[in-house]
Amino acid sequence: RHFYAQNSHLKTKITMMISTIPTVKSFTASASKSKSKASSKCASFTSKKMSQCCPCFRVRNQHFLIAERRGRNTVTRNRSTILLCAQSATTRTPQSDDKSESNDTNNNTIVSFRPCIDIHLGKVKQIVGSSLRDEKSVDEEKPETNFETDVKSSEFAEMYKRDNIYGGHAILLSKDLETKEAALEATRAFPGGLQIGGGVTAETALEYLENGASHVIVTSYVFHDGKLDEERLEKLIRVIGKKRLVLDLSCRRDEKDGNKYKVVTDRWQKWTDVCVDEKTLERLSEKCDEFLVHGVDVEGKKMGLDLDLVELLGKYCQIPVTYAGGARSIEDLELVKTYGQNRVDVTIGSALDCFGGSLKYADVIDWHNKQRGLLLK
Repeated sequence: RHFYAQNSHLKTKITMMISTIPTVKSFTASASKSKSKASSKCASFTSKKMSQCCPCFRVRNQHFLIAERRGRNTVTRNRSTILLCAQSATTRTPQSDDKSESNDTNNNTIVSFRPCIDIHLGKVKQIVGSSLRDEKSVDEEKPETNFETDVKSSEFAEMYKRDNIYGGHAILLSKDLETKEAALEATRAFPGGLQIGGGVTAETALEYLENGASHVIVTSYVFHDGKLDEERLEKLIRVIGKKRLVLDLSCRRDEKDGNKYKVVTDRWQKWTDVCVDEKTLERLSEKCDEFLVHGVDVEGKKMGLDLDLVELLGKYCQIPVTYAGGARSIEDLELVKTYGQNRVDVTIGSALDCFGGSLKYADVIDWHNKQRGLLLK
C-alpha cells in the first residue's frame, strides 16, 4: 500500500523479491539522524516482513533502496546486493500530488551512475554518436567506432543487474531487426532495470515496456520538422503515461544563435528550434518522468565534460536527469556531482574498461555505492 502510484506496475515483481528476504528485527528508512515522522514509524519492528511494515520502502525510478539497521552491512542474496537506504531527511512517505513528488525526487542528494548498452547492427558498440549518418541501407553505415564486441547485450544487462545499477539505457543505433532483438534481450534480462530508446514511437512504445523496459526514451518522434510536436507528445502520454516516458534532450551549441544549447534529432544531424534552457526544462518536466541529455559536442570522444551543460541541468531540472558525454575518470564523476548540484546522474560509455577504455568499471561501481554510504566488497 506504500508504493508510489506510478510504480504500481512493479508491485508483483517487488512483492516476489521481498518474499525472499529474511525477516529482520529492526529497520529504518534513513541513514541520517533525522527524527522525521516517516523515519520514526520505521524505527523498529519485530519478526515481520519488510513488505508488511515499512512505510518508507519505496521505488524511485526502479532504484530499490532498502534500509536495515545493521551498521553498514548489506543483505546479499545470489550475488545481488540490496542497497541500504542512504536517503537523508529528504526521504518521506509517498504523496499523492505528482508535483510535490517530482520536487522531492529532485532534492535527492544521491548522484547515480547510469549504465548504457549501445547496439548497432545487432552488436554492442561504443561509437561517436555524431558520426552516424542515414545511408541507403543499414549495411552501408560506417560510424566512427570506439569499441565493438561479440558479448551479448543480455550479458551486460545481467552485469548491471548483479551490481544493482538501475536506470541505465539500451539504445538502438540502427533500424534493423537484429538490433531490436538485442535490445529486447537486454530488457528481458534485467526487467525494470533498463530504459530503451532509438526510434521509439507511440506505436512501438508498448512493446518495449511489455518486454521489461522501465521507460522508453524518445527524441525524434516528438521533436521533428525542427520543433516540438505537441500532438505527438500528448498521444505518447495517452498510450504509456508520463511516468514511463524519458525525453531525450540531447543538444549541441548553436554558434549561429548565441551558442545556445539546442535539441538535435535524427542521429543528431538535424537542428530544432527548441533551446535547452530554464523555460524548456520547466515546461517539459510536466510531460515526462526523466530527461536524458547527451552533450553531443563531446559525446563518445573521451575529451572531457561539457560542464556548462551539466551546470545548466543542475540549476534548472526539476525532475531526474542523466547527463552523458565525455566522462572519462572518477574525477569527472565528481565534477558532475559538483557542477550538477547533486541533481544530475551520469553515464559513462567508451571510457569504461568493459567497453575498451581505461576506467575500471569496478571503480565506478564503488563510486556509485559510496554515494549511498556503501562500499560493496
